[in-house]
Amino acid sequence: MSSNRIEITENGLYLVLEITADQDVQLLHFGAGPLEAGVIADKHKPGFRLLELQLSGEDRAEYHGRTHRASYPGLRMIYDGHSDTVNELGRKFELALIDPVTRLKAVQHFQFYQGIQIVRCWTVLRNEGEAATAVEYISSFALTGVDKEGSEDRNDKIEVTIAHSGWQSELQWRTYSLPELGMSHLSDRGSKRIACSNTGSWSAAELLPMAVLHNKESGTSLFWQIEHNGSWHWELTDQFDQLTLLVSGPTESDNHWWVNLEPGEDFTSVPVAVGSVQGEFQTAIEQLTAYRRVIRRPNEDNELLRIIFNDYMNCLWGDPTTEKLLPLIDAAADVGCEYFCIDAGWYAPGEWWDGVGQWEPSMERFPEGIKYVLDYIRSNGMIPGLWLELEVMGIQSPKLAETDDSWFFMRHGKRVKDRSRYQLDYRNPHVIDHANSVITRLVEEYGVGYIKMDYNINSGMGTETDSDSFGDGLLQHNRAYLGWLDSIFARYPKLVIENCSSGGMRMDYAMLSRHSIQSTSDQEDYVQYAAIAAASPAALTPEQSAVWSYPLREGDDEEVIFNMVNALLLRVHQSGHLAELSPRRRELVKEALDYYKVIRGDIAMSTPFWPLGLPDASGEWVSFGLRHGERRYLAVWRIAGEAAAVQLPIGELKGLDLSVNCAYPQEHSSTWEWNKVEGILNVTLPAGKTARLFELCS
Repeated sequence: MSSNRIEITENGLYLVLEITADQDVQLLHFGAGPLEAGVIADKHKPGFRLLELQLSGEDRAEYHGRTHRASYPGLRMIYDGHSDTVNELGRKFELALIDPVTRLKAVQHFQFYQGIQIVRCWTVLRNEGEAATAVEYISSFALTGVDKEGSEDRNDKIEVTIAHSGWQSELQWRTYSLPELGMSHLSDRGSKRIACSNTGSWSAAELLPMAVLHNKESGTSLFWQIEHNGSWHWELTDQFDQLTLLVSGPTESDNHWWVNLEPGEDFTSVPVAVGSVQGEFQTAIEQLTAYRRVIRRPNEDNELLRIIFNDYMNCLWGDPTTEKLLPLIDAAADVGCEYFCIDAGWYAPGEWWDGVGQWEPSMERFPEGIKYVLDYIRSNGMIPGLWLELEVMGIQSPKLAETDDSWFFMRHGKRVKDRSRYQLDYRNPHVIDHANSVITRLVEEYGVGYIKMDYNINSGMGTETDSDSFGDGLLQHNRAYLGWLDSIFARYPKLVIENCSSGGMRMDYAMLSRHSIQSTSDQEDYVQYAAIAAASPAALTPEQSAVWSYPLREGDDEEVIFNMVNALLLRVHQSGHLAELSPRRRELVKEALDYYKVIRGDIAMSTPFWPLGLPDASGEWVSFGLRHGERRYLAVWRIAGEAAAVQLPIGELKGLDLSVNCAYPQEHSSTWEWNKVEGILNVTLPAGKTARLFELCS
């Protein structure tokens, strides 16, 4: 029997699979163009496996080191049929493999999306044998030969862009060559890998679960995002003189995950979105932006982009009272805010950190009752909101008296404790009942329409309760929490729940396919925030990216303008002591919000671009823009240095006549000149740390 090829061309993506005479399945190609003839030598084809699967007690092959390549029974799996159908999203391709020894079946899923150069991939394992199988690793997407296009060495032509992240330092995008990451091409195979991983319930604690790989010679980019709210892993390794990408959810060796499948049981891996484009990072993000909008829960919030005031950042700092809130409510309404969210502290007098869990309003803070303040917000034409942290319970919470160990994550017989809180387990029906009762009270009794859902701990590797491993318990909990969120949005479809995790520590599209809005950072310095804000549309859609704007009591006009420009092309999270600003500075806030209401319809349909490349917080200038039709909105910040002017290349507009104006502020003290021959906008800003927002129309 000769080999058989399956060739798929869909939405600008090209996939080539080959079924050999021995029934091995090889994914020979996934890219933005057809497979080039002769680019893969026959001797290298065995390395182009469709998936990797490692079971406990099975062998490993080759010099694998800590990589997950050359796995068993991954090397033993053979073809067991495929299907090619169309559903409401687009084309759906499934290919089944089976291990003739254990009878463990793996179905690799490829879901295409109409008009988008991205496919969502996952693997379903089913034990069709007669004995249990213990799984240590399963790939959601595996691709060998990611460097095969072009003749240059991968040391020179391949670069990888990843987003470093941390509390108040989110979204730090950096681009590296493979040698800069320690992986030099010195032999046809090795044990070295480039690995990015997360362990715990903060999915973006150190790195965002996504990356872009660019081939400078071919001009193509491969990109991926892992859609999971817990532990995940991806790695680049090499085999058969080819660069291999492996993307998955948690693994045993990296994330303490292991699952035992009894006969008849199945397991579904974490979904991964993978795409390929002819172009660089920005082109990849354009496709991801379109895809993120398609997979997101349809909701009114991402169409209306209402302005939120939140009393926390550089304002009340978690110490709200009726007396402090009333003038803020008046001021927020005066400048045009549409939601008013009371942040942390409303449920307890004094220090509240380790006592959270009851979620009953404090009579000391609100002598008239919290409903009095919420009604006052409503009487000022705004929708009231409250802060919650429903996944934890403080170690001093009175609610603990109603619980037992089954409510919480457990390791080694002890409750998992982090930052004086216990981690609740959303697989427990009592936890679900508790969470439901809190939401019901806030929405149905208090009339709350906005919830800031925070999450300020990291559960670590997981829980031993009713699980095969710590990581298995965490994964089950992650999925149970998403199921709970789905049930809440089904009950209250117009309720807005902000995804916050000490800022952006859980910025992933498992969460963001549900939540309409994401806190990007807890950054307290408005100048430092500029680079975070400008970088955010690479990680999430602009209309989901909530950015603080918090004019300071002691600031000047330029400080207000800078603050407002930070948020104006995204989602405005207004804060600061508005009631104490001078009339002129408060008017600058109102001017910005009035302008935002004019352009926010465009924001919800736009794609981002970066004239100066991805933001660098250590540089002097930051710039990012949004493109919608023939109009461009462009924010420019000087965050350091004394250079009066900056050149902003916008190559796609080269040769065109442009109308350019400073949209905010109206009194701008700035100059600009469009050089259509070179495609460069030259901008001069007032001295100091200043910012402006421009409109360009071709």
